[in-house]
Amino acid sequence: MKIFFLILISLSLNASDFLTNYRNNGISEIEKQMDLELTKNKYWSKYIKNKDTKFGYLESYTNVLTCNKTNSTLNLYRLNNKKQFKFQKEYAAFTGKLKGDKLREGDLKTPIGVYKLTKKLSNVDSFYGPMAFVTSYPNIYDKYRDKGGHGIWIHGLPSKQERDEFTKGCIAINNTNIKCLDRNIDIFKTVLIIDSEKVEQDVSKEILSSILSQLYKWRYSWKYNDINSYLSFYDSKFVRSDGMNYERFKNYKTRVFKKIEKRSIIFTNINLLPYPDTTDIYQLTFKEFYKSDTFEFIGDKVLVIRLQINNKIKILTEK
Repeated sequence: MKIFFLILISLSLNASDFLTNYRNNGISEIEKQMDLELTKNKYWSKYIKNKDTKFGYLESYTNVLTCNKTNSTLNLYRLNNKKQFKFQKEYAAFTGKLKGDKLREGDLKTPIGVYKLTKKLSNVDSFYGPMAFVTSYPNIYDKYRDKGGHGIWIHGLPSKQERDEFTKGCIAINNTNIKCLDRNIDIFKTVLIIDSEKVEQDVSKEILSSILSQLYKWRYSWKYNDINSYLSFYDSKFVRSDGMNYERFKNYKTRVFKKIEKRSIIFTNINLLPYPDTTDIYQLTFKEFYKSDTFEFIGDKVLVIRLQINNKIKILTEK
């Protein structure tokens, strides 16, 4: 019961009403009341007030790599002991021969977007220097827009031959620098943001708190079986990562919601970033723990959302 009083204080609820609700309706009603609090912009505004939102709201990344294609630079930012992302180092970088976003295999362009580093390659051809970091291109938003190509790396420079001052789409830095980068990052706690020019900084806390509160409204409608509210978060042009369009998704979810199951849904490791070269697209990633009477899932979730004029989010694609 001690934990309930701590929650009560944090939510500024009336103790008598809180206990009466618990006495009459049990723990499930208290849980629902707390879930509702998580949908409120007031909670998120207060929660992120003193967070470093230089690049967005980040829970699971300790390093941010930003690539400015126009200036041909790769910058490293690291989370310090004050929980602030501080600039560490700028690396001169080669990027794709041609300007613009990557659209297809062989177009000699470096993609614009938000990517994970999926693995380190230590045994590579000497053309790529001593090592390479594999990126998650194409991500689900790339696939949603039918962008092609693959094999976008951050790698070194040839150790035995000459090369042009551009790449076929990768990001290349000199071999001393890629060894330095290797020493200074955990690839699984690093996000790569590639933009045509300077990567956006000092992201609006007002917008971030609005999106986070709506993420939990989406979760609330999902958890408490409100199909109409749940579907209202989806864009009419929604396509799931497996190719399921909005109408098929709507019919599928309607069947699922008709089961009226008790659901447990928990989100952790939430990351919310504005998408480069856009003014209204954001990427949300988080670890999802889902359990119902008939299904259980633990894994990574990705939502790409469009922010409308009224700051209402619409989900374009998810995985």
